[in-house]
Amino acid sequence: MTFDPLLNTPLAVQIHVCAALSAIALGPLALWRRSRDRWHKALGYAWIAVMAVTALSSFWISDAPVIGPFSLIHALSVFTVWGLWSGLKAARERRIANHQMEMRRLYFWAMGVAGLFTFLPGRRMNTVFFRDAPTLGFFAMTCLIGGALAWYAYRQRAASADH
Repeated sequence: MTFDPLLNTPLAVQIHVCAALSAIALGPLALWRRSRDRWHKALGYAWIAVMAVTALSSFWISDAPVIGPFSLIHALSVFTVWGLWSGLKAARERRIANHQMEMRRLYFWAMGVAGLFTFLPGRRMNTVFFRDAPTLGFFAMTCLIGGALAWYAYRQRAASADH
């Protein structure tokens, strides 16, 4: 493992990575904490903030431009900002089931799908973690993230079948 690809990169990338790692760590604490207690709210607001920083900072990163300086992954950033706003709005309107669904969906899809893209061979995070075996590293991350997404989809189906 080498941190050189992160240490020798533009500030926007460093901010983006720090915010994303913070969102990955804070997500489970906020999402599965008992609702309506002050820790849930504090962790939730912190998670929303770092998710917003993650999404917004991506617009200053242009590794594989398709349309102007933007790539297809920037669409995930737009959906993330929209999802954060929708989830927060649902909570303020006391539509708690919608709030929970939106925030959990954001955590798994925005962090999971975007996270998987960051581990494609040749990308910075793949180089940081899997410099000597980029394809094997991507395969391992695909199994890990794909497994988590499959587990989440299964749990969602089981929960909707119970209701």
